[in-house]
Amino acid sequence: MPDVVELTKALIAAPSITPARGSVFDVLEAALLPLGFTVDRFVAGEAPDGPVENLLAVRKAGPGPHFAFAGHLDVVPPGEGWTSGAFEPQIRGDLLYGRGAVDMKGSIAAFAAAVAALPASGTLSLIITGDEEGPATYGTLALMERMAAAGLAPDLCLVGEPTSAHRLGDTIKIGRRGSTVIDIEVPGRQGHVAYPHLADNPIPRLVRALAEIDAIVLDEGTDWFQPSNIEVIDLTVGNPATNVIPGKASARISIRFNDRHRGQALIERIEQIVHAHAPAGIVRGRVYGEAFLTEPGKLSTLIADAIEAETGIRPELSTSGGTSDARFLSRICPVVEFGLLNATMHKLDEAVALDDLHKLTAIYENLLKRVYA
Repeated sequence: MPDVVELTKALIAAPSITPARGSVFDVLEAALLPLGFTVDRFVAGEAPDGPVENLLAVRKAGPGPHFAFAGHLDVVPPGEGWTSGAFEPQIRGDLLYGRGAVDMKGSIAAFAAAVAALPASGTLSLIITGDEEGPATYGTLALMERMAAAGLAPDLCLVGEPTSAHRLGDTIKIGRRGSTVIDIEVPGRQGHVAYPHLADNPIPRLVRALAEIDAIVLDEGTDWFQPSNIEVIDLTVGNPATNVIPGKASARISIRFNDRHRGQALIERIEQIVHAHAPAGIVRGRVYGEAFLTEPGKLSTLIADAIEAETGIRPELSTSGGTSDARFLSRICPVVEFGLLNATMHKLDEAVALDDLHKLTAIYENLLKRVYA
């Protein structure tokens, strides 16, 4: 039976900056094989967004529901200034330090430990990618294709992202806003500032377009989502001279939107505004994820009941925060996110409380007992 702390340490000790491959998957596979899982590891995609390693582990034990746990072994770059090595797990006091401790190697270890404590029942799967922190082009989407080809369709899915805000179990995520990033380029004609009639300055047209975009109120929010927002996140001319009208001007905007919108429709709306001010303007948008909502029901109740049984608190149902791979998995089954405290994720000296690792294991075990009751 895997020990949750030791398995977390072993996963941290395997460096896995996104996109992760190799040794970190070896560690997880070695923990799952004795538990009766069939492990399918494969590499998907090519540059620039690949290759990416993924792992699909399945245990079938007769009739019953198919419960899936999803997560990622890749981590963001550690940065400089750690008290101890980012990939050298170290226990100091009541905390285990290391990159990925909470996001999200700790929850993967807790789930494996929870599974080990239960008799096999129904179908259980782990959907683990090496690219959630990066482009996510060949990660969970490739895993979903692999599952479809094998005829695997989960009934319920839990994503082990660190959702807790102040205390383990205080928050679970039943949805997320969508995300799109749009690049805008307005061409002009370079020339001398003293002869503006011989040039064409693109900056005023871009500024007018951005002003109209900035004035948009997409919505006032919904019952479960905060208002959608548009943010200008970059404005570039790149003109080193003081006497030259530039030949082009560029901007980038980011939109986080709730389930009243679709990403492509937002891109088209921005394109119409840009072309009204700059007909030759170029607009390139990418939808990183659509908004989704798992209405409160069976899955959220099962998780909330398990949390309350083990911690004594009833979690808040939330849709706040950034995107996660739940945005993809929501296409195939109800999905809810729940995991460790998010206070130190992506930070220097990322750390998890040892007690929280044990409590999370107990919550996951309680949840699985309810699913397969």
